[in-house]
Amino acid sequence: MIRLIDVLVASLGMILCGPLLVALWVIGWFETRAPLFCQTRVGYRQRVFLLVKFRTMHLGTESKATHLVESTAVTRFGGFLRHTKLDELPQLWNVIRGEMSLVGPRPCLPNQRKLIFERAARDVFDVRPGITGLAQIQGIDMSTPKLLAITDAEMLKTLDVVRYFGYISHTVLGKGSGDSVRNNSHD
Repeated sequence: MIRLIDVLVASLGMILCGPLLVALWVIGWFETRAPLFCQTRVGYRQRVFLLVKFRTMHLGTESKATHLVESTAVTRFGGFLRHTKLDELPQLWNVIRGEMSLVGPRPCLPNQRKLIFERAARDVFDVRPGITGLAQIQGIDMSTPKLLAITDAEMLKTLDVVRYFGYISHTVLGKGSGDSVRNNSHD
């Protein structure tokens, strides 16, 4: 049931947001000349896949967990995309392809071994990763692997269609913060 809803909502989202996706791509192209960002992530049953997002950081930024990246790595337009969560829109393609769900645990990097261990211990990899979920709504990011895995597992135990749309609604309305970059100000 959830998979069918994922495909229908993601397809509708791609169609309705088509002009917005094109506009964001063009603006991103003028800023970095590479508006899309693809990164290997760990997904369903710990299989790796290529996650697609709009680029929010300068080219050449080291591929590591967002909370370990300096805030100066974020571009001006990227800051806007991250704040509005519009950088996530291209992941609708990952949902249509079956690599992700709209709701689920955020996919981690293959080098986030502690998070992978904590999630594996709680069967979090038994579902597709998602664009949003309980942890994102609560502002829990990958800097706290055990808490994140516990929250992911809690969400999965109670996930139903009502909560599914609730998480999406909260995200669209701006609740939660996603993964924050390191603040490197020395004031």
